[in-house]
Amino acid sequence: MGLAKKAEEAAVEEAEEAKEAKEAKEREERMRRLEERVKACKKCELWSLRRNAVVGEGSLLADVMFVGEAPGYYEDLKGRPFVGKAGKVLDELLASVHLERKDVYICNVLKCRPPKNRDPKPEEIESCTPFLDEQIEIIQPKVIATLGNYSLQYIFSKFNMKAEKISKIHGRIFTVETLNGTLKIIPLYHPAVAIYNSAMREVLFEDFKVLPKLLSEQHNKRERG
Repeated sequence: MGLAKKAEEAAVEEAEEAKEAKEAKEREERMRRLEERVKACKKCELWSLRRNAVVGEGSLLADVMFVGEAPGYYEDLKGRPFVGKAGKVLDELLASVHLERKDVYICNVLKCRPPKNRDPKPEEIESCTPFLDEQIEIIQPKVIATLGNYSLQYIFSKFNMKAEKISKIHGRIFTVETLNGTLKIIPLYHPAVAIYNSAMREVLFEDFKVLPKLLSEQHNKRERG
C-alpha cells in the first residue's frame, strides 16, 4: 500500500472519529436535558413515592438497547437500571455474548418504581413512555431487545406491530423500517424469570445468542458503507 493511500485512509478514519465524537457530545447533551425532565416529572403518582428516578445507562452510541419494565427496590435506591438480582442475571447474559453494560444501553418503560414492584398501570405507561420514545430517538439503536411482557407490548405497539404472547415469539427477530433506518426487535423474557425457574435461565441464554449475529451484520454494513 502506497503512502498516499495510507494517508487517505488515515484521514478518513480521523474524520469518522471526529464525527462520532461530535455526535456523542450532542447525544449526551440531549440525554442530560431528558434526565432533568424525568427527575422533575410529576405526571403520575409514582414521583411522590420514589427515592430516585431511573432514566437509563450505557453507551449513547449503542447498537443495542434493552428495555425492561420498571425499576425495582435496588434500582430505586441507586438510581440505576438492573442492579438487583435480575441485574446480575442480565450481566451474565451480556457476558455470555461478550458484551458489557458499556457496550449497550439499558432502560425501562417506567422511570419510577411502582409500589411493591406491582405491574405498571396503563396511565403510568402513557405518562412515562414519551421519555422512552425520546431515548430511542437519541440513541437510534439498530436493535431493541424487549425484556418482559410490558416492554414487548409497548415497543410492538409503538412500531405498529401486533404483539403475540412472549412464550410464542421470544428470541425471534422482527424487522421494521423507521425514519432512522432498519430496526430489529427481539422479544426476550425478563431476566427475573431465571431467578425462580432454572429452566427459563437456559431459554434466556439460548435466546441471547441471536445478538452477536445481528451485531456482526451491523458491523459489516458499516464496513461496506
